[in-house]
Amino acid sequence: MKLFYRIEVNMNKQLKLNYKNTFFIGLAFFAILMLWQVYNTYCPLILTDLLASTFGDDADRLTYVVGIIMAMDNLVALIIMPIFGTLSDKTNTRWGKRMPYILIGMLASALVFPFIAVFFIMDSLLGVIIIMGLVLIIMQGYRNPAVALMPDVTPKPLRSTANGIINLVGYIGAIIAGALAMVFKKNDANPNNLVYLWPFIISSVCMLAAMIILKIKINEPKLLAETKDDVELGEKLSQSIEEIKEDKPLSKKDFTNLIVILIAVFFWFMAFNAIETFNSVFCRKILGDEGIHGTFTIILTVSSIISFILFSSVANKIGRKWTIVIGLLLLIVGIGLMTLITFILKDVITSYVWVIYLFTVLIGIGWALVNINSYPMIVEMSNKTNVGKFTGYYYTASMIAQTATPILVGLIMSFNQAGLKLLYLYSFITMILALLVFIFVVERRDLNKKKEKKSILENLGDVDD
Repeated sequence: MKLFYRIEVNMNKQLKLNYKNTFFIGLAFFAILMLWQVYNTYCPLILTDLLASTFGDDADRLTYVVGIIMAMDNLVALIIMPIFGTLSDKTNTRWGKRMPYILIGMLASALVFPFIAVFFIMDSLLGVIIIMGLVLIIMQGYRNPAVALMPDVTPKPLRSTANGIINLVGYIGAIIAGALAMVFKKNDANPNNLVYLWPFIISSVCMLAAMIILKIKINEPKLLAETKDDVELGEKLSQSIEEIKEDKPLSKKDFTNLIVILIAVFFWFMAFNAIETFNSVFCRKILGDEGIHGTFTIILTVSSIISFILFSSVANKIGRKWTIVIGLLLLIVGIGLMTLITFILKDVITSYVWVIYLFTVLIGIGWALVNINSYPMIVEMSNKTNVGKFTGYYYTASMIAQTATPILVGLIMSFNQAGLKLLYLYSFITMILALLVFIFVVERRDLNKKKEKKSILENLGDVDD
């Protein structure tokens, strides 16, 4: 099996990507996605139960309160992320500039995370809210440096490949979280709140294991030294419309592209995060089984991984822009069909869960094509001194969306008779808006040249989050 993926630069020089190191860097993303998925699965359920125990029958009209609580945590994270992105750009320690934030953040997250379930068992709404906020502050504090580490040590033409590997590692964490949601669920046979403690503990243990491996395997200063020449060469091979210089601002065309992409990112995260936030509650109240959300998560994740292999050549042939457009169209179709079945088969929907799983496959493929190509489009406009800042732009746009959308969709569902049935309709509309904005991105035509056929492993890396 080939260990390196190569791009021909000229007769005398090749760029190489080390799959092994990229995999280990991806362990930080593995931990983030796993904890994030457990958080998004259980926290809305926990908040819903705590509100019900406090307000009784009126809790159904308090869906927006769940959204507000989730959004306030994201609002705090929105402030933290750019700060730590810029701070890590300027950090210089014997561990490197990203690794101190990554390791400390992973350790702190793992120690604090289980207390969300502990306070739920204690029936403390305030305690749950405080710990949720603390967890998100810690996680967002190290998320930006974790994402920025890959571009620091990877030449620009190889970042799509590296990003695909990192996403693959991260999605393994999401699959584990989905399996936990299938196993550890409340129902008539097991109504005890204690069942929610286990997924939080297991996630924390996995995060600690990932942190230890990452510390042992990744020496950031050494990697920076080894990849210095290739990264500098990659600056000249950038996919930005014009070469980005350290002392020169973005060109007008690249600046316009940056703004358009960030607005599109905002809208598609508005759509997707609405589902992430309320889908577990949707499965409990509309489908009658919160465990279905776990199956939904696994299908969504596995279909995304499979799409890495089956559709990896699309970005090489038609460019990132049109790959993302195809992904958005698949998302619109999948979410649109979910909306139709929710309303048309509203009385017998529990008998058609398998149909929902088929639609989930479309959503998973579409989200993979969108998500894994968008971040590299942003950092292509950066230079080696401000990768963290541009990473902050990307995640700031996504976090603004994730701050606004739980409140907005929560209000819509709380004060409309259709309630949770409006969830997918909301996502359908906002995803269409994302497509209408993104279509205005201008991509360099010379990027769409035909490339040589590669092995499955190489194609897997070609798909770029």
